[in-house]
Amino acid sequence: MQNGRREFVKKAAIVTAGTVAGATALTASSTSSGQSTSNNGVVIGNSKKREILYKKTAAWEEFYKTAK
Repeated sequence: MQNGRREFVKKAAIVTAGTVAGATALTASSTSSGQSTSNNGVVIGNSKKREILYKKTAAWEEFYKTAK
């Protein structure tokens, strides 16, 4: 009975190690081939819309005056 448990643990360890190695290789290959290193993972799109980060309104002016 003890040998059966040992064999099971050995097989489970081998399967786990293989799964971890496969997942690591898959992760490494997907990140290196899909993105350039110069943009630090930021996706640069081709959208024609303008991105508006700040719109000057009375509410924002009030906020900035009280935040100082």
